[in-house]
Amino acid sequence: MKKSKRSSLQDIADAVGMTKMTVSRYLKSPTKVSEATRSKISAAIDLLGYIPNKAPDLLSNAKSFSIGVLVPSLTNQVFAQVIRGIEEVVEPAGYQTMLAHYGYSPEIEEKRVEYLLSYHVDGLILSETIHTERTRQMIKMAGIPVVEIMDINHPPIHYSIGFDNIKAAFDMTSALIDKGYKHIVYLGARLDTRTKLKLQGYAAAMTKRGLTPRDIMTDKPSSYSLGAKLILQTLKSYPDTDCVFCTNDDLAVGAIFECQKNNIAVPQQMAIVGFHGHDVGQSMVPQLASVITPRQHIGNLAGERLLSVIDSKQDEVDYESVFDVGYKIHLGESA
Repeated sequence: MKKSKRSSLQDIADAVGMTKMTVSRYLKSPTKVSEATRSKISAAIDLLGYIPNKAPDLLSNAKSFSIGVLVPSLTNQVFAQVIRGIEEVVEPAGYQTMLAHYGYSPEIEEKRVEYLLSYHVDGLILSETIHTERTRQMIKMAGIPVVEIMDINHPPIHYSIGFDNIKAAFDMTSALIDKGYKHIVYLGARLDTRTKLKLQGYAAAMTKRGLTPRDIMTDKPSSYSLGAKLILQTLKSYPDTDCVFCTNDDLAVGAIFECQKNNIAVPQQMAIVGFHGHDVGQSMVPQLASVITPRQHIGNLAGERLLSVIDSKQDEVDYESVFDVGYKIHLGESA
């Protein structure tokens, strides 16, 4: 396909009978021109399919009005809600989100960060707190603010907004033990940092109460079908299991479906617990026990923090580096 010549500022100016300066003023700040002028320029832009050229602004070190957002998965409901929360804040402020995913790989995250920084994004929102040394060095050289989300268990580059994964898993496991469950097995997937932190919290709670921690872990991505496979593997490996604590709700929902298919009563014969409190788990019967996390709120706060730092005229912004949003232990009907 032959590449067409892009419409220019001069083309827009000629179409409306105005100067390039007036059109440029409209593009930078529409309210600085009259309503009649805005209507004419807007109509010409639509008619000619004008695409703004960001290169001059980027080369002059002006703001790009874009935020880089890295998430491990674009299909995971957890991060879909986080992204929604970010965009609710940054879009009304005139910023665009540039999304990239890295499949839980620090090496791929490094490449994605390099890509986003090449577009002179004004800030980054990262979904991990563990990064390669080169990623950290690139961020340092870029001199832009960074907010890390979903975890507060590691020192942040600049700011972190999330919850304590270790304590959340510890508290849920303790609540299950208080209900009388003694043979609890932890089911993990992906083997990412947060899955391992939850395993750590679960194991600490079991050990503290004199019980034996047991787990089944896989590096496969989470899904309902994987949850079904893991519950069958649990029953085979640990026949006395009375409860499974899953690293996320995808595994837990799949485990419930598999139990129902095999006439295993939940929670009478097998208690099943998830993590994050997805809508599907809270809408099903039995209602899924889960650690409820405020993902959309985390996205809101991350967007607000980043924009506040970007827009600040101070060299140092007086914010706490770590913000704990907390979580809720919800035992629902499946435990």
